[in-house]
Amino acid sequence: MRFGKLGWEELDQVDWNLPEDHPDTADVLTPQMESDPPQIYAGCAKWGRKEWVGKIYPEGTKDKEFLDHYVNHFNAIELNSTFYGTRKVIVEGWAKRARPGFKFCPKFFQSISHYKRLKGAEEVTEAFLYIMNSFGDNLGTSFLQLPDNFTPKKMEDLEAFMKILPDDIPIAVELRHPGWFTDPVVSDELFPMMASYNKSMVITDTAGRRDCIHQRLTGSSVFIRFNGYNLHESDYQRIDAWVLKIKQWLSQGLQTVYFFAHQEDETYTPITCDYFLKSINEACGFSIPRPSFIDAT
Repeated sequence: MRFGKLGWEELDQVDWNLPEDHPDTADVLTPQMESDPPQIYAGCAKWGRKEWVGKIYPEGTKDKEFLDHYVNHFNAIELNSTFYGTRKVIVEGWAKRARPGFKFCPKFFQSISHYKRLKGAEEVTEAFLYIMNSFGDNLGTSFLQLPDNFTPKKMEDLEAFMKILPDDIPIAVELRHPGWFTDPVVSDELFPMMASYNKSMVITDTAGRRDCIHQRLTGSSVFIRFNGYNLHESDYQRIDAWVLKIKQWLSQGLQTVYFFAHQEDETYTPITCDYFLKSINEACGFSIPRPSFIDAT
């Protein structure tokens, strides 16, 4: 994920502190005295990484076998490949290879988000939802990433699209234009509107766009996309901060967490996920399985 990327020489100038929560976040999170335990999901954006052979995939693993090994290391995947389209039979095949509890989080087709830009997209959206329904119980939160130049002037288009989406399918929306976050008038219309349609707003943590860390939840689920710098010391500092924040939100009533890691060199992504899982386990007393590394060095 190159969105918001800075040069290495600029990293020391970044304020890595997480912003304060918007007051609405406390309002939408309701502590539950008796409820199901929170669900924490963490993973990568793709399973087809040759760099992981000899690291988490056994030596000699073939491309077609990558998913079979991936599901034994992580409990979720941010499925970016669906952005380019896929077929029902392919999704059915992926679902058969997943273990119980594993979650696929497919990205909406680019024909919906980038070509049609949500307008006149009813038919292709119906097709997307129909195909992704083949994941069955392994379907997690689907996410709709809109282009950088999708501005607040498109608020009506965004709301019209929200109206055609089912209420009972978890969906998170990633907006990237600064105007959605820096203009309080816009934000005060956007977030309550998304909450009214039971949709989440993706939090994108990337060095050059700290405004996207909006800290304004619209419900009891959060979808975080973390863009690191190949295990630069700031990666660990930022994950530590997220663990503390998530622990706080869980105490306030947060029920579902998706945390997906990206690195410029994907060799380091499993290590990033492992550090997050290790840290959240220690901070919250969880026992979420962590990836198993072949070469610990």
